[in-house]
Amino acid sequence: MESIIDQSCPICSSKKGLKLYVHISEIPYFGEHTQMTMMCDSCGWKNTDFIPAEGKKPGSWSLRINNVEHMSARVVRSSSCTIRIEEIGLEVEPGGNSSGYITNIEGVLNRFSDIVKMILRQARRDGEETVENCMLLLEKIYQIKNGEREVDMILLDPMGHSQILHDDAISRELLEDELSDLEIGNSIPVFDINSEEIL
Repeated sequence: MESIIDQSCPICSSKKGLKLYVHISEIPYFGEHTQMTMMCDSCGWKNTDFIPAEGKKPGSWSLRINNVEHMSARVVRSSSCTIRIEEIGLEVEPGGNSSGYITNIEGVLNRFSDIVKMILRQARRDGEETVENCMLLLEKIYQIKNGEREVDMILLDPMGHSQILHDDAISRELLEDELSDLEIGNSIPVFDINSEEIL
């Protein structure tokens, strides 16, 4: 379903309205999810999120990555999810441009690697000492992907929409003190079809 929302773009402030695409599908092993994507035709801003059909409680999923087989474990990351790999000091929090995605553990590691490479390019241009730290992080990510380093990947989602699909993955509810420390990021507005108002 496609519709236009009478709301200005959060990035370029265009008043043309945002396009909202809603697609409901069955994600194997995860159940029914609604994929909601908002887009601005003026600047190209895009935000995607995945919302499960069943209500969820704030939750955490973790997986001890200790072999190459774990690279294929499926991950659903909502736009409200924080991902941590504490052993090597990596964390990504939801922000203004945070988007949800479906990938696997290797895909999450590739996203971390891409960010580190971007910082590395900037550090090389600026002649910063950050270059060595970036090179060490890239080596550690490479070792994780090749089963040479054990780490825990942790998903913390105050909305409860994120999951890791693997027999070794562990889920639990988030504690109150954890919830207060987590960012939520931008969220796609939810609409009540009957009242046509934003909730």
